[in-house]
Amino acid sequence: MLMVKPLKLPYGISDFYSLRQENYLYIDRTQAISHLENSGKQLLFLRPRRFGKSLWLSVLENYYDINKTEQFKSLFSDLAIGQNPTPTHNQYMVLRWDFSHVSSQGDIQQITHALFSHLYQRTVDFIQCYQSQLKFTIENNLQNGIASFESLMSCVSNSGHKLYLLIDEYDNFANDVLMQSLAGKQRYEDLLQGQGILKTLFKTIKGGASLSMLDRVFITGVSPLVLSDITSGYNVVSNIYLFDKFNDLCGFTKVELEAMVTQIVEDCQFSNDRVKPILDTLKNFYNGYRFSENKQLPLLYNPTLVFYFLEAYQRDCHAPAQMLDSNLTMDKAKLKYIAQLPYGEAVIRQALDEENPLILREFGGDFGVEAIFNQANSSQFILSLLYFFGVLTLAGRNLFGELQLQIPNLVIRQLYLEQLRALVLPENASEKRITQITRTFYQQGDLQPLADFMEDTYFDVFDNRDYRWSNELTIKTAFLSLLFNDTFYVMDSEQAIQRQYTDLTLFVRSNMRQYQLLDFVLEFKFVKLKQINLKTKQLRQTPRAKLAKHPIIKQALSEAKQQLKYYRQALEKKYQQPERLHCLAVVAIGFERLVWEKV
Repeated sequence: MLMVKPLKLPYGISDFYSLRQENYLYIDRTQAISHLENSGKQLLFLRPRRFGKSLWLSVLENYYDINKTEQFKSLFSDLAIGQNPTPTHNQYMVLRWDFSHVSSQGDIQQITHALFSHLYQRTVDFIQCYQSQLKFTIENNLQNGIASFESLMSCVSNSGHKLYLLIDEYDNFANDVLMQSLAGKQRYEDLLQGQGILKTLFKTIKGGASLSMLDRVFITGVSPLVLSDITSGYNVVSNIYLFDKFNDLCGFTKVELEAMVTQIVEDCQFSNDRVKPILDTLKNFYNGYRFSENKQLPLLYNPTLVFYFLEAYQRDCHAPAQMLDSNLTMDKAKLKYIAQLPYGEAVIRQALDEENPLILREFGGDFGVEAIFNQANSSQFILSLLYFFGVLTLAGRNLFGELQLQIPNLVIRQLYLEQLRALVLPENASEKRITQITRTFYQQGDLQPLADFMEDTYFDVFDNRDYRWSNELTIKTAFLSLLFNDTFYVMDSEQAIQRQYTDLTLFVRSNMRQYQLLDFVLEFKFVKLKQINLKTKQLRQTPRAKLAKHPIIKQALSEAKQQLKYYRQALEKKYQQPERLHCLAVVAIGFERLVWEKV
């Protein structure tokens, strides 16, 4: 019997040389190299954090490095670019910076010192790598990283070689400075504007390229914000992050993922019927990204999250308990920052409305920090930021030609719900109490404690202006923010069931179905206070049983129950565990009371 070696999954590995030499899995993207060469000599490629950008830079470093000529065959021969290499392979001295290593702490002088220290060390590494090929001495100055870079460019050029500059996470420490506090805006401007050190550095890059001392530049980052604020300092870069041909440069397709899952299922000695449930889980939690307006291109999976999941499955032969990798929790800080901006909280609420996609007229050409703080335009620029941060993704264009944005998947929705919960709940709300209430609901289907908490605590934070926007979505979002738990459930709203859409479903994850947890479908209706002609005090004093008999509330319950009966029939056939399925019709009366019935 032929034994297939288990996949070596490169979770956390961004060094292409080690990955290839040690036989880790590599999903070939090298066919993009020739496209990159034809796209310009100074390129900007943007993707969210932990999406494989550093690995791609390592691919380029190994492909172009003049010192890796002897290793070209072992590294690339079985890859697309190895079958058809470009004339430029192994023709460069490669200098690589990684600004995620630059501390954003302290004042401008301290940040400048941190930046220069990084440039100094990278120049030391460069000298050690290429010393034998250099005809002149690079003057490396710890106190002036820009002077060191100028000396390096001059030495390479005068030695008869070409230089390729790779910059990873170019905007990392500048974004950290901006997000540390809203008061950090001044420090951010000091870094980038006027004679700011970042602007000066990129002017030097631009100057080196114009003097033919620097042949190629490839820059990765999260957003174009920093380059926009540098303005004329570096206005020669080509932005390739929305090009169709680079949509999947980072990220996995469904076909690629299916091959990985199939082999891991075989390694665990499970039957092939395990493959589909795993793929469904991965799709719900990690799929949904699109980096091009072309809707014909496949949606992508976050590669770091996929490897996090598959490594756990390969090790334990079951899914990890937590679907969100702790390495991505920094995205919470970005949403917290967004929530503090003008219109930020409103945008976070709107993002949770699947029925009405967020509309972005266009990605801002003037995407500077001033635009974000401009009250007239801030909501549009917040949407752009959320897209670049990876917590919104492209959903195409509407009938008016406007860009539509949506939350890509369940792990990202969790971040929104956690942020909304932090915004809505008072600081003294007990997390322990919420956990007890929700677990009672998960195991017993008892809505009473949850309803009491929402009436006594949650609804109190809504003031009168919220009644203008109140509807079923508002109530559904409140339930979502309290009930979301990716350890136990695949939780979805607007799930399609035979061409109709449920308000909220909670289905126990396949690896948790041996425990005492229930499945749920909830259908919501909203009744405004003026419809039932009751004052707030009267409403709060009226027993729920009596409220349920009010003609308008009774009618709303009846409509919700009819929908639930339809869903129940379809879901019982699909899951074949009718004893586990609880269907609840919930009617909210303003932001005051909840009435419900089980179907």
